[in-house]
Amino acid sequence: MAFQLAMTLGFMAIGTFAIGLILLLGKVIRPHNPTELKTSTYECGENPIGIAWFNFNNRFYLISLVFVVFDVEIALILPTLLVYKEAISLGQGLLVFTEIFLFLLILSLGLVYVWAKGDLDWIKQIAQVGTSSVHPQKGDLHS
Repeated sequence: MAFQLAMTLGFMAIGTFAIGLILLLGKVIRPHNPTELKTSTYECGENPIGIAWFNFNNRFYLISLVFVVFDVEIALILPTLLVYKEAISLGQGLLVFTEIFLFLLILSLGLVYVWAKGDLDWIKQIAQVGTSSVHPQKGDLHS
């Protein structure tokens, strides 16, 4: 056991030394003479329009995240469905079916939640807060 620990620590030390050496050599060898042209934003050879630091809509991120979740769902369910007949022959068909059903149920609940929140809408309505006017009462100082 001690030998395996020593080997692991040795490999970690060698790796840390090698990474440090590469980073140090890169810092020493790499040319560093920034000019305005070199530090400007690059847009496929075209002159940039506007600034590079702008906020984009977070819905793009949410839509892509939901897509990735359901893409991974297909990647996880497909191999299970391919061996489903073999699981039935081994007497584990109900177990595999229950696992797939629960997995799909959890993901469907997540989809319903995201849909109900309105995160799948491209044009999101902004709720107006506090549009009612306040009328002073008889006992107020300013009435």
